[in-house]
Amino acid sequence: QVHLVESGGGLVQAGGSLRLSCAASGRAFSTRSMGWFRQGPGKEREFVTVISWTGERTNYAWSVNGRFTISRDKANNTVYLQMNSLKPEDTAVYYCAAAKEGFSIPMLEGNYDYWGQGTQVTVSS
Repeated sequence: QVHLVESGGGLVQAGGSLRLSCAASGRAFSTRSMGWFRQGPGKEREFVTVISWTGERTNYAWSVNGRFTISRDKANNTVYLQMNSLKPEDTAVYYCAAAKEGFSIPMLEGNYDYWGQGTQVTVSS
Protein backbone atom coordinates (compact mmCIF):
# COMPACT_ATOMS: atom_id res chain seq x y z
CA GLN A 1 0.00 0.00 0.00
CA VAL A 2 1.26 3.49 -0.91
CA HIS A 3 -0.34 6.71 0.32
CA LEU A 4 0.50 9.91 -1.56
CA VAL A 5 0.04 13.54 -0.53
CA GLU A 6 0.89 16.43 -2.85
CA SER A 7 1.73 19.97 -1.78
CA GLY A 8 3.27 23.13 -3.16
CA GLY A 9 0.60 24.26 -5.57
CA GLY A 10 -0.57 27.85 -5.78
CA LEU A 11 -0.96 30.95 -7.91
CA VAL A 12 2.02 32.22 -9.90
CA GLN A 13 2.55 34.67 -12.72
CA ALA A 14 3.61 33.50 -16.17
CA GLY A 15 7.35 32.99 -16.27
CA GLY A 16 7.48 32.11 -12.60
CA SER A 17 8.39 28.88 -10.83
CA LEU A 18 6.85 26.45 -8.38
CA ARG A 19 8.04 23.24 -6.78
CA LEU A 20 5.55 20.52 -6.06
CA SER A 21 6.21 17.81 -3.51
CA CYS A 22 4.68 14.37 -3.17
CA ALA A 23 5.16 12.70 0.19
CA ALA A 24 4.74 8.95 0.11
CA SER A 25 4.13 6.47 2.87
CA GLY A 26 4.59 2.74 2.60
CA ARG A 27 7.67 0.62 2.06
CA ALA A 28 6.74 -0.04 -1.55
CA PHE A 29 7.58 3.52 -2.54
CA SER A 30 11.29 2.87 -3.00
CA THR A 31 10.70 0.16 -5.60
CA ARG A 32 8.15 1.98 -7.73
CA SER A 33 8.50 4.50 -10.51
CA MET A 34 6.70 7.74 -9.71
CA GLY A 35 4.87 10.02 -12.09
CA TRP A 36 3.12 13.36 -12.29
CA PHE A 37 -0.06 13.91 -14.25
CA ARG A 38 -2.24 16.99 -14.62
CA GLN A 39 -5.80 17.86 -15.53
CA GLY A 40 -6.55 21.31 -16.86
CA PRO A 41 -10.00 22.93 -16.90
CA GLY A 42 -12.24 21.07 -19.30
CA LYS A 43 -9.46 18.69 -20.28
CA GLU A 44 -8.65 15.06 -19.70
CA ARG A 45 -5.90 14.11 -17.32
CA GLU A 46 -2.54 13.93 -19.11
CA PHE A 47 0.94 12.61 -18.46
CA VAL A 48 3.56 15.15 -17.38
CA THR A 49 6.64 13.25 -16.28
CA VAL A 50 7.91 10.06 -14.64
CA ILE A 51 11.03 8.94 -12.79
CA SER A 52 12.20 5.35 -12.40
CA TRP A 53 12.48 3.73 -9.00
CA THR A 54 16.28 4.08 -9.18
CA GLY A 55 16.01 7.74 -10.13
CA GLU A 56 18.26 7.14 -13.13
CA ARG A 57 15.64 7.33 -15.87
CA THR A 58 13.10 10.03 -16.57
CA ASN A 59 10.62 10.91 -19.28
CA TYR A 60 8.73 14.13 -19.99
CA ALA A 61 5.78 15.24 -22.04
CA TRP A 62 6.94 17.38 -24.94
CA SER A 63 4.94 20.33 -23.60
CA VAL A 64 7.03 20.53 -20.41
CA ASN A 65 10.38 19.19 -21.58
CA GLY A 66 13.15 21.63 -20.73
CA ARG A 67 10.99 23.53 -18.24
CA PHE A 68 10.03 20.89 -15.65
CA THR A 69 12.33 18.59 -13.70
CA ILE A 70 11.32 15.54 -11.70
CA SER A 71 13.46 14.17 -8.87
CA ARG A 72 13.09 11.83 -5.93
CA ASP A 73 14.54 11.62 -2.44
CA LYS A 74 14.35 8.00 -1.35
CA ALA A 75 15.57 8.76 2.15
CA ASN A 76 12.57 11.04 2.70
CA ASN A 77 10.09 9.14 0.51
CA THR A 78 9.41 12.26 -1.52
CA VAL A 79 9.11 13.07 -5.21
CA TYR A 80 9.50 16.62 -6.47
CA LEU A 81 8.40 18.47 -9.57
CA GLN A 82 10.33 21.67 -10.22
CA MET A 83 8.37 23.81 -12.67
CA ASN A 84 10.09 26.77 -14.31
CA SER A 85 9.03 29.22 -17.01
CA LEU A 86 5.41 28.51 -16.23
CA LYS A 87 2.77 29.32 -18.82
CA PRO A 88 -0.98 29.90 -18.43
CA GLU A 89 -1.57 26.59 -20.21
CA ASP A 90 0.19 24.83 -17.33
CA THR A 91 -2.82 25.69 -15.16
CA ALA A 92 -4.18 22.40 -13.86
CA VAL A 93 -4.62 20.12 -10.90
CA TYR A 94 -1.38 18.16 -10.59
CA TYR A 95 -1.46 14.58 -9.38
CA CYS A 96 1.32 12.40 -8.09
CA ALA A 97 1.05 8.69 -8.86
CA ALA A 98 2.90 5.47 -8.05
CA ALA A 99 3.42 3.07 -10.93
CA LYS A 100 2.56 -0.59 -10.70
CA GLU A 101 5.50 -2.70 -9.68
CA GLY A 102 7.62 -3.85 -12.59
CA PHE A 103 6.93 -0.84 -14.80
CA SER A 104 9.97 1.27 -15.61
CA ILE A 105 8.88 4.74 -16.78
CA PRO A 106 5.25 4.34 -17.80
CA MET A 107 3.26 7.13 -19.41
CA LEU A 108 -0.22 5.60 -19.35
CA GLU A 109 -2.59 6.14 -16.44
CA GLY A 110 -3.54 2.50 -16.43
CA ASN A 111 -0.02 1.57 -15.39
CA TYR A 112 -0.36 3.45 -12.11
CA ASP A 113 -2.27 2.11 -9.13
CA TYR A 114 -1.89 4.74 -6.41
CA TRP A 115 -2.82 8.41 -6.75
CA GLY A 116 -2.66 11.50 -4.60
CA GLN A 117 -5.55 13.90 -4.10
CA GLY A 118 -4.04 16.57 -6.35
CA THR A 119 -2.78 20.11 -5.88
CA GLN A 120 -3.97 23.14 -7.86
CA VAL A 121 -1.50 25.16 -9.93
CA THR A 122 -2.76 28.38 -11.46
CA VAL A 123 -0.61 30.46 -13.79
CA SER A 124 -1.82 33.97 -14.53
CA SER A 125 -0.94 35.82 -17.73
